[in-house]
Amino acid sequence: MDEKVISLDQLPLNQNGIIQKIECEGNIKRRLLDLGLVKGTNIIPVLLSPSKDPRAFQVRGSIIAIRREDAENIKVCQ
Repeated sequence: MDEKVISLDQLPLNQNGIIQKIECEGNIKRRLLDLGLVKGTNIIPVLLSPSKDPRAFQVRGSIIAIRREDAENIKVCQ
């Protein structure tokens, strides 16, 4: 099976992705890691705000909101 790597902001609603890499730096990266976004973690986009930013994601049994500018730096495989 050939897995496609995309940025998290491109993952369709209710489709499972597996985190491969977080490409941001500093405090944002630390915050994402603290929330459980580490390599190999399943993540599912579950809600989209009316303005399309931020989006809500299910991660390790919790729902968290991630802004598009941060989601662009998280790479997932489908």
